[in-house]
Formats: sequence, structure tokens, C-alpha cells
Amino acid sequence: MPDATPAPAAAPLSEAAPQPNDAARRALRLLRAHPLGAFGGGVVLLLIAIALFAPALSPFDPVAQDAERVLHPPGAEHWLGADNLGRDIWSRIAFGARVSLSVGFLSVLLGSSVGALAGVVGGYYGRLADALLQQTADALLAFPTLVLALGIMAVLGVSTVNVIIAIALVQAPRAARVVRSQALAVANAEFVAAARIIGAGGPRVVLRHVLPHCVAPFLVISTSALGAAIVLEASLSFLGLGVPAPAPSWGGMLAGPGRDYFSEAPWMALWPGLAISLAVYGFNLFGDALRDVLDPRQRPV
Repeated sequence: MPDATPAPAAAPLSEAAPQPNDAARRALRLLRAHPLGAFGGGVVLLLIAIALFAPALSPFDPVAQDAERVLHPPGAEHWLGADNLGRDIWSRIAFGARVSLSVGFLSVLLGSSVGALAGVVGGYYGRLADALLQQTADALLAFPTLVLALGIMAVLGVSTVNVIIAIALVQAPRAARVVRSQALAVANAEFVAAARIIGAGGPRVVLRHVLPHCVAPFLVISTSALGAAIVLEASLSFLGLGVPAPAPSWGGMLAGPGRDYFSEAPWMALWPGLAISLAVYGFNLFGDALRDVLDPRQRPV
């Protein structure tokens, strides 16, 4: 006689498989748990919006001089005042956001990508490649950041492209170190050994198994490096080896006149200094929150 016991009902779809938006909900919960990270992300989005819409937000040409408005204090016409050449400070800060953010993003993207590639190659293949890459990274890290950037700029010359290259070379060794440690851990994992056993070649293993596990540390180190890149660009511009004039940059606004006229017109140095501080603060807060979101140990059970 066949068993008349009814088969257990199938589990609801919502219980049988995770919903596609589970990851988004988890990330939202983590962001709510880190309000400072959300604030930092808002600051970053605000700065990006100012950079993108600088022509619409700026009431004056950032390089146009006006002899009648020299050292004009903040007011209805010049919201943040005017500099020693009569140029509008707010317009220069808005267009300077384009320079500082573009240099920061491009230099970090270039430096972190080169460093991450070197870290993956060294961490997976090891031996001679790893030793050579690590010795190169150690040699670059032996120099203070600003001194190394100044040396590179002295060799390459002053231009915006060379500023990006100099900052990228400074950032690359740190990204290589972080990604190498992750690549070493993944290279010794069982699933990588299984891939080798079934005949997968080195490039396939790197692309299919090692690189995906290095994305999280790559994003974290890149986000954290953006604040340092903006400070380094401002430092080079302040010393006269950054973005060449008359292009407005936050560091260039602090140099020369911003320092010389500080007692008479403190707004010339105050506003670009606050812009640099706000950008660094926002990127650092956002980078910390991104690290917590991507770190499995920070996920709720």
C-alpha cells in the first residue's frame, strides 16, 4: 500500500533563495550603522556636483581680473570675496574642484591600478617576480611622500599630466602592498589549488579566481587614497610645482597671494583651505564606511 503521508510543502521562494536586493538591504543597514560614512558620501557627491556644474554655479570667469574689485570682501556680489587681482573666490573654488578632483581621481586610478596589478602578479607567482616588485615598492616607500613627488616633478617638469603621474607613482606601492597580501591568501586557498589540478593555467586562475577577491581591498585603498592625493596635489601647487597657472587649483590659491595677503584679506586662504579639508574629511569618512561594508567581519550575523 503506497504511503499516504503528504509530501512536505515546498519552501516559499523568499525562503528558498536569497532575494536579489538582499545585498542592497545589508549595505543600507551598514550605512545606517555608520552615519558618518553616509555624511562623507554626501560631501563627496556635493563636491563632484560642484565640479561638474561649475560653469552654471560660477557667476564670474575664474581667471578674469577686475581692478575695481581687488581684495573685495565677501558680500552679495562676490559671495566669498575677491583676491588681489579682483578674481571671484567662489568661481575659482568651483573650477578648482574640477582640477583637484580630476587630478585626484585620475592619479589614484592610475596608481592603484598599476600597484594592484603588480601586487596580484607578485602575490600569485611569487619568487623572482615577487622579490623584484617588493624591492621596488620598498625603495619607493623609503622616501617621504612629498619628497618623492617633488623629485618626480623636478625630473618630469611642471604640467597637469606630470602631476597625475607623480601622484600615481607615489600611490602605487601602497596599493601593491595591500593587494599583494590578499593575493597571497587567495593563491593558497583550496579552490585555487583545485583549479590548478583540473588544468587551469596561471592567467585563467588569476583572472577567474584571484582578481575578483582583490576587488574589495582595491576599492578601499583607492577611496582612502583620494584624500591623500588631493592634499599632495595642493602641496605641489602650493610649492609651485603643481597645476600651472592660470588654471585655478585649491593649493595654488593658498600659495603666494593667499599667504601674503592673509592679514588684509584672510578669505583668500580661508575658503580654499576649508575646501581641501572638507574634501579630505569626506573621502576619509566614506573610505572607512566602504571598508566596513566590504569587510565580511563587519557584516551582521
